[in-house]
Amino acid sequence: MQFGIFSVGDVTPDPTTGRTPTEAERITAMMRIAEKAEEVGLDVFATGEHHNPPFVPSSPTTMLGYLAGRTERLVLSTATTLITTNDPVKIAEDFAMLQHLAGGRADLMLGRGNTGPVYPWFGQDIRQGIPLAVENYALLHRLWREDVVDWQGRFRTPLQGFTATPRPLDGVPPFVWHGSIRSPEIAEQAAYYGDGFFANNIFWPKEHFQRLIDLYRRRYEHYGHGRADQAIVGLGGQVFMRRNSQDAVREFRPYFDNAPVYGGGPTLEEFSRETPLTVGSPEQVIERTLEFREHFGDYQRQLFLIDHAGLPLKTVLEQLDLLGEEVVPVLRREFAARRPAGVPDGPPDHEERKRALAQEKDGRQETAEEAK
Repeated sequence: MQFGIFSVGDVTPDPTTGRTPTEAERITAMMRIAEKAEEVGLDVFATGEHHNPPFVPSSPTTMLGYLAGRTERLVLSTATTLITTNDPVKIAEDFAMLQHLAGGRADLMLGRGNTGPVYPWFGQDIRQGIPLAVENYALLHRLWREDVVDWQGRFRTPLQGFTATPRPLDGVPPFVWHGSIRSPEIAEQAAYYGDGFFANNIFWPKEHFQRLIDLYRRRYEHYGHGRADQAIVGLGGQVFMRRNSQDAVREFRPYFDNAPVYGGGPTLEEFSRETPLTVGSPEQVIERTLEFREHFGDYQRQLFLIDHAGLPLKTVLEQLDLLGEEVVPVLRREFAARRPAGVPDGPPDHEERKRALAQEKDGRQETAEEAK
């Protein structure tokens, strides 16, 4: 099973000091956090994509391309790549380039985005969010698999004899996750293509995400990609840890109370009861994360949000030490012991997908020879 972290890249004042980092400081901090994630033995670093303050990661592939040269093992991914407002041609080329730079250690999570003004900034209409996601991915899927593409749709100019460059590394497209917090259409899309489904369950109660994940699993099996329990599922989570749980609550409370996404809403205690937010000891994080399997079934990727709400870099790096030393080793062991035979322990990596593509080509060759 893969464990990692994702960052939304917010530039938020530290409520305990009143200091706001510069954009340069925040970007540099995100790079250090990603490098530290590899140092402590995590598997994945994912960045969001945002085009409005107070967020800085407007160009995820630039950031991940830099990290490709600074890391050796870490899977470089996105917590959202906006399939609705990015041109599928640009996504195809950017992520194929990233594949080459990272030696195949790259995948991506597609999402619609929920910031209304961003759509017109890129010439789109938020009311067309679902149709845009469906059509744009249909084109992206083809651009990675066909050397020459003719295309005509509703939302972009037609393509005639177009070849996206560079071609995917070894002819293997990056693995795709479809991320959603509310849309059954996106779960259906992920199932149709046999891709991964990431339920970023950080804000709403578990029952909502149970329905989405169950739909995805059933439709994954319906489309013939495997059993429902073999579908590739990812989950989010938010944690803040100290060895003593009371210390964790006391230290994190001002960050929670003043964070743009939390402040003025439910209390820390209420939010912790209703969502996966876990503020406490490493043992409490382990216990809470293992409960995810009880709620959603066996799954393949767990990403934690740890660097938001104005938390200083030193504190975030301490969180990574706790994850790498005390939390993730136990979670790996426990999840592995409980996973039934035949259920994948992670999404397919580049080499697995390369072998699968070779087998598929061999099968088509044999069929063609038999037909002669």
